[in-house]
Amino acid sequence: MTRSSFAVVAALGLVFAFTACTAPDHVRDEHDLRQLVDAQTEAWNAHDATAWTKDFTDDADFINIVGTVFQGRAEIETRHAAIFASIFKTSHAKVTVRKVRFPSEDIAVVDTVHEVTGHTGLPPGVQNTEEGLLRTQMRYVLKRTQKQWRIVAGQNTDVKPAPKPVP
Repeated sequence: MTRSSFAVVAALGLVFAFTACTAPDHVRDEHDLRQLVDAQTEAWNAHDATAWTKDFTDDADFINIVGTVFQGRAEIETRHAAIFASIFKTSHAKVTVRKVRFPSEDIAVVDTVHEVTGHTGLPPGVQNTEEGLLRTQMRYVLKRTQKQWRIVAGQNTDVKPAPKPVP
């Protein structure tokens, strides 16, 4: 091996070593994202809109279960405070993380299934998935900012009840 070949191999080795050391730790990221979902679930069950929205960015967008777009963390919080004071005042949510993806180093997409019970009503056009159970699919897009994951966009979609068998 010539001296220049050795230098190239050594340089490439350093590049690969540096890249490996600076590659994102998605195992740790996924753990952090699951903790964020757990904290948000606790906030829902405490009916605390401020805690529920704390991980949204100030300019986040959220599409609720009926397709209404809320713009900004403040509006998302205000609208959730209203439902926590009314139809979801006595609700309880169980949230399961279905999938976590990382389209890039600092972007994550988290899909969850929400099972909500104990509600006293539902928004117009929404119906329980099963008797007493509202199931929804939530999708969050998150961005890592200063070592913290923040929600930049979310969408909540209700899971319709299974059709009744045709006689």
